Amino acid sequence: QVQLVESGGGLVQAGDSLRLSCAASGRAFSTYAMGWFRQAPGKEREFVAHISWIYITDYTDSVKGRFTISRDNAKNTVYLQMSSLKPEDTAVYYCAAARPSSRSNAYLTERRAYDYWGQGTQVTVSS
Repeated sequence: QVQLVESGGGLVQAGDSLRLSCAASGRAFSTYAMGWFRQAPGKEREFVAHISWIYITDYTDSVKGRFTISRDNAKNTVYLQMSSLKPEDTAVYYCAAARPSSRSNAYLTERRAYDYWGQGTQVTVSS
């Protein structure tokens, strides 16, 4: 069982930066693929970014060039560095962990790829 705890959310202005953290419990963190998703009011939860256990990353188009996902296996933590934030980035951001799988990394853009989820952290970007 893996527990995920997000932190770092808050209220910022458009153009500001913010770094989200997700601390994971358990010994197998280095073998998990990690992802960030977000859910705006009235919308479906959507993929934002993922990082595989071998540090391959992918991003949804709307955040490419602005967000960076990274991981520190020594700290069992995954990060989402967000810059040039826009009001449309406002959402609850969720961290997720996926157990090792033979599926391709493309599968990691889907919610069903993930086995564990955090409770989320609110990010609000004012214009």
